[in-house]
Parts: sequence; structure tokens; C-alpha cells
Amino acid sequence: MSLKGKIALVTGGSRGIGRAICQRVSSMGAHVYINYVSNPAAAEETQKMIQGAGGRADIICFDVAAGEQVQDAIKQITTAAGSLDVLVNNAGITRDGLMARMKESDWDLVLDTNLKGAFLCAKAASRVMMKNKWGRIVNITSVIGFTGNAGQINYASAKAGLVGLTKSMAREFASRNITVNGVAPGYIVTDMTSSLSEDIQEKIKAEIPLAALGTAEDVAGAVAYLLGEDGRYVTGQVLHVNGGMYM
Repeated sequence: MSLKGKIALVTGGSRGIGRAICQRVSSMGAHVYINYVSNPAAAEETQKMIQGAGGRADIICFDVAAGEQVQDAIKQITTAAGSLDVLVNNAGITRDGLMARMKESDWDLVLDTNLKGAFLCAKAASRVMMKNKWGRIVNITSVIGFTGNAGQINYASAKAGLVGLTKSMAREFASRNITVNGVAPGYIVTDMTSSLSEDIQEKIKAEIPLAALGTAEDVAGAVAYLLGEDGRYVTGQVLHVNGGMYM
């Protein structure tokens, strides 16, 4: 499962699932770039955790939905590190609300960050990967992109769009030895889910065959498989990590 000598960028890597992915990718030997946009303290904490475990990590601030910022960031990484071999598109936001009341700005913001952001980052990173004739891209989608969810029409649309993006990119880049896959988490223990009441958490667990919420490390493990040598012959796939909630 070695990524020794590889350079990796994880968007939205400062906390939660992104932090776990950064730590796992670092443990595989990669030099990790931790992207964040609004919480430098969390990014610094992730960096310290990686460095404390003997890994290499740098922090890079940019908005994945801003094309010029993305291009500048990729250039900064490749100039400093000499390459970019691994991209994990994890950055995402929510702006929940029923469709009848949803503001157009809330639709645009979620689609721009969760879907357009992945497109922009992959477009910029793939140029480097194609020159190297090697690359690994993983897009973090969601079970909601497959089941839908009332009050999350913007989020569900963006995450479903990531599936189409993943499969199309996989076909375009396969000849350059670049694999592109997705990981679709179900309900995962994060700051957001931990704030839910015990009753709501129990109702969620009742819908999951394994009767438990997943962890960020569960998601990171799936990402690690797709990035490592064991996943070299896997492309255009979405790996579901949801305890059986969606089959």
C-alpha cells in the first residue's frame, strides 16, 4: 500500500473525513498537502498530527470553486514538490433546505464547491499526472447522491454529479495510467453527526444493517485501497462505505 515518494493533495483536509484521509495517505509514505479555506487552526492541527507521526505535510489555502486559485495552488505544489501524483477531492459544504424555499445562491454555492470544485482540481492536477503517466484521483461523493434526501436537493445533486464526473474522467485518463474512483460514505461520526440528539442518532442506526455509524477512518481505509497498489486495476468505480444502508 506504499505511496512513498508520491505527492498528494487532499481538499478539505483540515478536519473530519479529510483529516483522516490526510493521516492515512501520510502513513502510506506520501508527502501530503492539506487544503483548507476557512479554518487555519484545524489545518495546523492536522499538520502537527501528521508530523508527530513522522510524516510530511504542508498546508495550502485556496477555494476549490475559484479557478484561478486552484491553478495557482497546483502550480505552487508542483514548483515546491516537483510533482502531484494523488488528488482526493473531499471538500464539500451543505446549505440544507426544502426545494420550494431554497435560495438560488444556496444551490449555486453547494454545486460550485462540491461538484465544480472537484472538476477544477482534477482538471489542473491531471495535466501534471498525464505528463508523468501515473496518477490517482478519488472523489468523495455520498450515499445521499444515490438515495436522495428531502431538504438536500442541492447536496444530493452535487454528489450524484460527482459519480458521472468520476466515470467520465476514468475513461478519459485510463490510457495515461491514471485511475479515477469515488468513495460514497454513509452516516459517519463527525462534528455534524455528534451534535444530533441521541434519539435522532438511534433512528439513523435503525436504518443501517450494521446498526452503527461509521468512522472517518473507515472512509480513509477505502480511499487508501483505491490509491494503493492493491487498487491499481480499479477505475471508474464507486466504493460504498455505509454499513449496508444502501446496497
